[in-house]
Amino acid sequence: MQTTSKGARFAALYAALTAAHEVGDFWVQQDTQAVAKGKPGREGAAACARHVATYTATQALAVAAVSRGLGLGMNWRRAAAGLALSAATHYVADRCAKQWSDDSPDAPALVRFAHKVGHSPWLVNDPGAGPLMDQAWHKGWIALAAAVAASGRR
Repeated sequence: MQTTSKGARFAALYAALTAAHEVGDFWVQQDTQAVAKGKPGREGAAACARHVATYTATQALAVAAVSRGLGLGMNWRRAAAGLALSAATHYVADRCAKQWSDDSPDAPALVRFAHKVGHSPWLVNDPGAGPLMDQAWHKGWIALAAAVAASGRR
């Protein structure tokens, strides 16, 4: 059996998770999910959960394919933990959809945090700021998810 270093597993998994993120967010996600996932209440939560389920399935397929194809010797418990981290943090950000300019106390916690740390002028004045904050959040957490998944071997 071939063994791979944690660094090699991390690099391969980060690439796979990032590529799958793009596919899951822009190809797999249905328009109805994208439109509703940031709405308050049950409708928004359900749409976001459906999106995150297909997003996570897309990432899981990518991890499995890369692990098998490259002989990474993945620890599937660690891979599942990394996927769970990616899914949970993806849900948190996507519940903020179309709300990034809202600096009210009723805004989602992540949006309030972004305003609190000084991003209000950008978020209020630039309609592209929210989607960029969203994608930066996702990619940062994907890196941590890859590190979690890469940290163990069979």
